[in-house]
Amino acid sequence: MTSQEPVSPPFAFPLQLDGHAGGRMRQLHEQLRAAILDRRLPAGAELPSTRRVAGAYAVTRNTVIAAYDLLIAEGYVIPRAGAKAVVAELAAASAAARRGARPRPLPLGLEDPRLNPLWRTPFLVGSSPRGLPPRSFRLGVPEHRHFPHEVWRKLSTHALRAWSKAPFSYPPSEGIAELREAIAQHVAFARAVACKADDIVVTSGAQQAFDLLARLLVTPGKTRVAFEEPGYPPVRAAMAAAGAQLVSIPVDDEGLCVDRLPPDVKVVSVTPSHQSPTGVALSMRRRIALLDFARTHGAVVLEDDYDGEFRFGNRPLDALQTLDRDALVFYIGTFSKSLFPALRKGFVVAPAWARDALVTVKHCTDSHGDAIAQATLAAFIRDGHLARHVRRMRPLYAERREALLDGLRRHLGDWFEPIPSEAGLHLAARIREPAHADAIYAKARVHVPGAMPAGEYSREPLPQPALTFGYGVIDADEIGPALQRFARALAG
Repeated sequence: MTSQEPVSPPFAFPLQLDGHAGGRMRQLHEQLRAAILDRRLPAGAELPSTRRVAGAYAVTRNTVIAAYDLLIAEGYVIPRAGAKAVVAELAAASAAARRGARPRPLPLGLEDPRLNPLWRTPFLVGSSPRGLPPRSFRLGVPEHRHFPHEVWRKLSTHALRAWSKAPFSYPPSEGIAELREAIAQHVAFARAVACKADDIVVTSGAQQAFDLLARLLVTPGKTRVAFEEPGYPPVRAAMAAAGAQLVSIPVDDEGLCVDRLPPDVKVVSVTPSHQSPTGVALSMRRRIALLDFARTHGAVVLEDDYDGEFRFGNRPLDALQTLDRDALVFYIGTFSKSLFPALRKGFVVAPAWARDALVTVKHCTDSHGDAIAQATLAAFIRDGHLARHVRRMRPLYAERREALLDGLRRHLGDWFEPIPSEAGLHLAARIREPAHADAIYAKARVHVPGAMPAGEYSREPLPQPALTFGYGVIDADEIGPALQRFARALAG
């Protein structure tokens, strides 16, 4: 039997990791960050693989991935498709700058040691696309020109008059009763979600819903939360801020690969109606399998139904909440896509066992919402304006979607393969030659502004890169010419 050569440590300097998993992630991040700043890890140095680091220091690979993600988000490390990440030349460069966008300045006081280490990085600092033309392939924004602004103004005026005649008070944390009743009726009609007004907690958009659920369900450093890979980054950010251990689960043309869920996962976040960002729907067999997994392993499911109202194919699959018979699903909805983002109104349909606790969390973080906007939205739903608006917009979005698919087939078939999708305000197309992805993304920024690489939603390089096109704010007759110009640029 031959003696085995000793395995060299991944780094040329010692690392001290102890404590719970969340603490070890922060320790690894901080020590690597310090090594970059004092040049022990010089610019251009490759970071060792996450598997090697995990094995050397007896931590999970997800712990190493999370630490690397923080370094990438801060600009200390540059990811490379199909290769190891390297230390950046400029420690303060942001991820946006590396993608060709204008660098985002670090918030004032970011390095102050009195702050929680997690908040001493730009990792969770929000940003929105800047410099895009009004008509573009931007994701996540609906059309404003066909919204019934005059109806909304009249309902808002009525709500203000009613408010002026009532004594001042603090509205209930869970939302005013009229809005919760209207939402219950709306989701029952639109998505067959069975609930009562008392099951609903109104939130400031879906993002606050994710934050509240993270506070409710995550024990820092212990709770493992599974996400779609690629998947919606703000959900991951909310769970990371609450101290969750993040677990990435791949997505294919049937949605989340449920058979890849580890048995110790306690929360599963999923976008089953229109996966973000690929657009695929979670198949019925996987919906059943996901609920079986949650029942068997004592887990819960966060169902983000962010633009399920707009469907262009067959009858939509039942929501997970509709199929749930064991109170396992938290159903999250938003009016940002069906109405407008500035409304900042979302909701959670919570299982009965969690509803009171969720209201308590809401009260502690945001004692009440905007009662006037809530009353306006309640009337807008109750009087049938929301249903009429969705019916009016569905054929308009369908026309744009068909123009996008037609343009992809006619002009870009050599470069892209559309991913099957029958809902929502965006669709994605896989890049046929992954080696050309970076060059394609560079030309996309110029010729199809707003379109986003699916990798922007991923923690690791995707084996099959894709580009995601929004069609909420671009007219059908503008889509074909834009894709034709994009194709000419790729061919040239």
